[in-house]
Amino acid sequence: METARKQIFEEQGFVIVPNLIPPESRDALEMAAETVVARTRSGSWKMRRTVGRQFPPFFNEDHPDSWGVQHIMHPDLGEPAFAQWYTSDALVDVIKELLECEEDELQMELFNMLINPESHAFALRWHRDDVREIATVDEERKALDVWHCGVQWNTALYNDSCLYVVPGSHKVPRTPEQWALSSTLDSPDNPMAMPGAVRVTLQRRFTALKQASAAGETVFYNNNILHCATYDPEERRATLHASMGDTRGGATRARNVLQHGLMWMKEERFRETVDERGKKMLDRLIKLQESVNGDVGYSLEN
Repeated sequence: METARKQIFEEQGFVIVPNLIPPESRDALEMAAETVVARTRSGSWKMRRTVGRQFPPFFNEDHPDSWGVQHIMHPDLGEPAFAQWYTSDALVDVIKELLECEEDELQMELFNMLINPESHAFALRWHRDDVREIATVDEERKALDVWHCGVQWNTALYNDSCLYVVPGSHKVPRTPEQWALSSTLDSPDNPMAMPGAVRVTLQRRFTALKQASAAGETVFYNNNILHCATYDPEERRATLHASMGDTRGGATRARNVLQHGLMWMKEERFRETVDERGKKMLDRLIKLQESVNGDVGYSLEN
């Protein structure tokens, strides 16, 4: 199964894996998620993704509606369940398998949460996370050729059908037809109009008695795959949205990761909240932070 999982990830650019939240962690994660969503909606947690801004910097104080919670491992949130799960054996083992790396090469990166907005239905535009929408064929090919040292994932606490991807697009530049639908800042009216698009559905797991037995499935993906997402205020969403890197990539992921503003992760009070595995991953992230000179800029435009 592991060989097949890795093969699917390499060929398609994404793979769905079940059961990465053990039953003993489920309740703590769901309670933590409810707490941080409530704090975000009330305005007491300012680090959020606001409707009207699709990419970093996400925050717009003039817009009250949110579609994401940033930095859910932050010590000011006081929710240790997130960091505990980020460094859990089941999750880390899959990441090592997909990246074909050793544990001492894993680098801590991002951990956020995607939520449903309260009053706005909208879509994120088709994009690759670290390739500009107006990139030429040669620029795309160059960017895609070096993007092998990290993985992003969504883990659904509730059923989630927000993500759309074009399988295999992590390896090749866009076709002219795809470029025409992804080279502006416009969101799609119909994501399935993109040539090759599929909708990714993550389901919550159920027992034979139809009772929810665990939080849902996880999709791991190369985040330079061509993808977009839709957001519906009527559909409850709390999806753990994170990434982890491989130090063999050097600084190739620096802009994509550091643009989110991670200086708080250098504070000792954050370090005290993670386990020994987490501390080693964190040290590698700090080394990446210190290896870049100045402002890394932003990958994409809003």
